[in-house]
Amino acid sequence: MNTALRKIDPNSDAAIAASVTPRPIEEIGEKLGVPAASLYRYGHTKAKIALDFARPAEAKADGKLILVTAINPTPAGEGKTTTTIGLGDALARAGKRVAIALREPSLGPVFGAKGGATGGGRSQIVPMQDINLHFTGDFHAISAAHNLLAAAIDNHVYWGNALDIDVRRINWRRVVDLNDRALRSVTVGLGGPGNGFPREDGFDITVASEVMAIFCLARSLEDLEERLGRMVVAQNRARQPITAAQLKVTGAMTALLRDAFQPNLVQTLEATPAVVHGGPFANIAHGCNSVMATRTALGLADFVVTEAGFGADLGAEKFLDIKCRQAGLAPSAVVIVATVRALKMHGGIGLKELGTENVAAVSAGCANLVRHIENMKAFGLPAVVAINRFTSDTADEIEAIKAACAAVGASVHLCSHWAEGSAGAVDLASEVIALAARPSAFRPLYETSLPLVQKIETIARRIYRAGAVAIEPGALKKLAEFEALGYGELPICMAKTQYSFSADPAQRGAPEGFTLPIREVRLSAGAGFVVALAGEVMTMPGLPSRPAAEDIFVDETGFIGGVF
Repeated sequence: MNTALRKIDPNSDAAIAASVTPRPIEEIGEKLGVPAASLYRYGHTKAKIALDFARPAEAKADGKLILVTAINPTPAGEGKTTTTIGLGDALARAGKRVAIALREPSLGPVFGAKGGATGGGRSQIVPMQDINLHFTGDFHAISAAHNLLAAAIDNHVYWGNALDIDVRRINWRRVVDLNDRALRSVTVGLGGPGNGFPREDGFDITVASEVMAIFCLARSLEDLEERLGRMVVAQNRARQPITAAQLKVTGAMTALLRDAFQPNLVQTLEATPAVVHGGPFANIAHGCNSVMATRTALGLADFVVTEAGFGADLGAEKFLDIKCRQAGLAPSAVVIVATVRALKMHGGIGLKELGTENVAAVSAGCANLVRHIENMKAFGLPAVVAINRFTSDTADEIEAIKAACAAVGASVHLCSHWAEGSAGAVDLASEVIALAARPSAFRPLYETSLPLVQKIETIARRIYRAGAVAIEPGALKKLAEFEALGYGELPICMAKTQYSFSADPAQRGAPEGFTLPIREVRLSAGAGFVVALAGEVMTMPGLPSRPAAEDIFVDETGFIGGVF
């Protein structure tokens, strides 16, 4: 980057965050009743909550859980994380004891195209640069644990292969928390007999690792190690599964993850506590922060505001059918985030035309929003809509949204928390408080006793509104094998494009009656779900033509600029 361009934009998220002096982390812990002796500090403004303190809180977990989700994402943006933070601040402003529970950002998107994941404007968590970069090192620990197992597999083969591992059927790839398309397919073991047996391999991004998914679903170190041992990493020559436990390194993997397993505590710009921990992909995994963090927060706060990745058809469905089912959670309400601009895109308008009023396009795009509302109600949950305001939004466009939502019994709140912080989400917080006062009527979408195929069809028909599901013969055979091996009662983790209810990212709005193709299924035995892949799913992204990394710099004072 040209050093002449290394100037801090005063309107950037980084500059806004730097304009606020964070409170000492001990004060933030005190708001949740966490004593200073139970905080392992990483500087003055971030810490880990000691497990011996977190365990009783995790076991209690009696706060009100609020899920923030969104319409299907578009290039126009929705602002889900910003709304999660703004709502948390607004609840605190209303006098509630609040904790915000979020995922940790991955370095891949931070240096790639999407950027960081700490909110924006006046609704941010801080220290934003630290959180978006190495933070407390959790992802590095997860990468090391994952790659230790990869090394153990090749080492076992090298030293005689007592388990008779078929090197053609090793499915445990290596990981790094960066976007690097050149590592998608590699050959390892080259260079002679001393380097092992040559075979095809590859790298995934760390957030796609099953270790990450397990890390975020385990409720104790014992549960963590047991789940790690269940992971299926290869097959032997008789086509029987080989598990991580058979490689005898799950104890060492747990040792690498011990400190990382403690939830991280930070704060918003308004000093609301935020527990930020874990971050699995929302496509190949369930896309939610850790169960340990969520349940600990629920044991310490009256209200916990959390989010699920991508739109409600992916992130919220997995949050409710996988995380809540495994963790014993029952949300009190759901907030669905949308923007006028994004609804216009779902109504067929191009990115360059979003600044012009188009009530017809907004009305057409509301079909996407309405379907998400209906889907959340299918789980027995009340849904409220939060519209992130833009200056280009018009009164008629807003009225079109309100009319569409009123028809399905959902209220709409205009939110300006990006510009105003908690003051911009007061009305939204008031309704959330009222909704949470009612007993939760949450129910999962399906019973786990259903056959795997039927569970896939239930999600496809009831959430996506598919007319049919076409499962490839090879995938059907695998599903039968999974059931024969005792995995038939696992929930389904759907992997498809986030941009559409269908498997076609170009089909915005609310398509229905389409055929959903399932080309492949994968077993995540440790995480406790079966992945059904509809279309291509990228587990190692590439960098764009102009990656965000080109704009990141450190000035003469040590301030990191360019992170967004």
